[in-house]
This record gives sequence, C-alpha cells and structure tokens, in this order.
Amino acid sequence: MSLRHGLLGLLAEGPASGYDLARRFTEVLGSIWPAQHPKIYAELGKLAAEGLVEVESEGPRRRKAYRITDAGVAEVKRWLTEVDVDHTMRLQPLLRSLFFWLMDTDDLQRHLQAEARYYRDLAQQYREYAARKDRGEFGYSPQTQSMRVTVEAAIRLYTSLADWADWAQTVPPAKPAK
Repeated sequence: MSLRHGLLGLLAEGPASGYDLARRFTEVLGSIWPAQHPKIYAELGKLAAEGLVEVESEGPRRRKAYRITDAGVAEVKRWLTEVDVDHTMRLQPLLRSLFFWLMDTDDLQRHLQAEARYYRDLAQQYREYAARKDRGEFGYSPQTQSMRVTVEAAIRLYTSLADWADWAQTVPPAKPAK
C-alpha cells in the first residue's frame, strides 16, 4: 500500500487533519503499516498540489482539515481496480529466522517465546477491536465492514505468527556437519 492511497482512502471516509490521519493509521494499521507524522504532512501537501485533496478548514495553530476531491476518489478507485497489488511482505522476524542458527539454544528459545507472546498479544488486541465492531460500537457502514475485514486479516496473521514461533521452539537443533 502506498501512503498516498491510504490517506486518500481514509479521507474518503470524511475530512480529517494530519494529526487525525496519523492517529487512525496507528489505531488500525500501526503494526502493519506505520505512518509517521512528517511523512503524512508531506504527502498531504503533495496530494493538495495535485488536486486530489483540498483544505476544508484551518483551525487554531494552523491545523488544517483536509477533504478528498472527486479527483482523489477517482484516484483511489483507479488504484483499487487497475494497479497490481504489491504482495511483498517485509517481515523482519522472518528475515531473522534465516539466521537462527547463529544463536545459542537458550537465547533462541527466549527469543521465540517472546515472539509468540508478542504476536498472541497483538492478535488479542485485534480480537477485542473486532468484538467492538461486531457489537456495533462503530455503527454499521461499508467503511466499518471493510475495517472488520482488515481487522480479521490482522487477527489471522498474528495468530499464525504466534503459532509459527511456538512451532519453531520445538524444532530440534541441527547437528553440526562432519
């Protein structure tokens, strides 16, 4: 996902400031797609220059609320329907796993236990968020339904990674080559 299309998609839900957009990114996608404030503000400037968003209002301390334009909605739809999906997953824990052979057995076990705990905790946080959505705490709308689908993906991903870390703890150490 590109930051620009993520911002356009969030703004399609309604006007928001850069601060609000950063909070929404963190709340829902923080562990999957982090977005830093400076990058968000820079991208909003570019989107405005391209006519994809516009400043709806300006408040105290020059806080700007942006809204998506018709051209911005068209760009999000184009991205969703015409641009190939980038399936690249950059998961540092999996990169590290390629080099587990360099770790002492006890260090590796502690590491894998911590990873399993981390992923179980994240999955639980998303389960709680999903339960709130399922109870209707956020209302019922196409946006809420899409968010629920995204949250379910996070639950399944983190549950799988926790299971992987548990499984990796059971793999016997390799015997050195002769």
